[in-house]
Amino acid sequence: MFVRPLGLHVADLSDPIERARIGAYVHDHKDGTPFHLPAWSVAVEKGCGQKSHYLVAEKGNGEITGVMPLTECSSPLFGKALVSAGFGVGGGILADSAHAASVLAERAWALAGELNCPTMEVRGGPLPGPDWHVDTGRYLGFVRPLAADDEAELLAIPRKQRAEVRKSLSFDLDVSTGCHVEDADVHYAVYAEMVRNLGTPVFPKKLFSEVLREFGKSADILIVRHRGVAVSSVLSLYWKGTVYPYWGGGTAAARALRANDRMYFELMRHARTRGCTRFDFGRSKTGTGPAAYKKTWGFEPQPLTYYERTADGEKPRDASPLNPKYRLQIAVWKKLPLWAANTVGPFIAKGLG
Repeated sequence: MFVRPLGLHVADLSDPIERARIGAYVHDHKDGTPFHLPAWSVAVEKGCGQKSHYLVAEKGNGEITGVMPLTECSSPLFGKALVSAGFGVGGGILADSAHAASVLAERAWALAGELNCPTMEVRGGPLPGPDWHVDTGRYLGFVRPLAADDEAELLAIPRKQRAEVRKSLSFDLDVSTGCHVEDADVHYAVYAEMVRNLGTPVFPKKLFSEVLREFGKSADILIVRHRGVAVSSVLSLYWKGTVYPYWGGGTAAARALRANDRMYFELMRHARTRGCTRFDFGRSKTGTGPAAYKKTWGFEPQPLTYYERTADGEKPRDASPLNPKYRLQIAVWKKLPLWAANTVGPFIAKGLG
């Protein structure tokens, strides 16, 4: 059977027409995600300084038939990797045919060699090829429909967690949403404290501001305050009727106030006003506390399929905080003054991908 050859190029994401064409393709594809959008690749490149290589496959008439967002992640601690999509939960190959997917996968692996990236990580999509390791056990995804109103939403939450949400509604907490500079500043302060307390470095502040800038009205920040002090905050994306609470958490004071519970319940309410019908709680590592927490909200975990390929003679990259070799570093990081963690953390985290 004759298969027409496809054109393949690295997109110029500074070209608004190119971006619009790709964005339309991603929007119309049934498997498209926010992480396939040019906006995501551009925000990551500007926010973390990790170069984007966005592959586009086209038919002879110029019609797009597949895309693959790639981020060249480089870290002095964790080495180099070509990741699809960098800093995203999803990504991978988005294509109309197995042929287009194969062409994109072959070019991506060749590009990894040209860039001296010994490892490639692909987060979702079709299997890139027979030489790739398939991982379905490391991460879980959590998605469910939003209920019609607040009461129905409460009833959709299992009894024990529902009681926690009701308690959160009884506390004197103020909730606001926005996407201005002051909202981003508050969110970053809360998020940075949370990840320091977990023993992990925080992403550069610019990553958050660039995501807000690139996504425009399709992103915002919800903040929960107690007596004027922010205790919980979440930055969310909105895409084709789904809300993605992507970077969120709370300070040490949030737990007693049930502020995180209030935050996510309020986000469900807010997302409904924006016309959303689905809530994507993101990914969590299998067997961890965050995964257990999401289950208490009535989300059924679904294994996420990721792929990895490593050059001959090279070891796979492992930047997971669950790796036992990082146990001491994590313990030390938790004790760092916040100013120190926020100064050093972004230099480490921007290479994680």
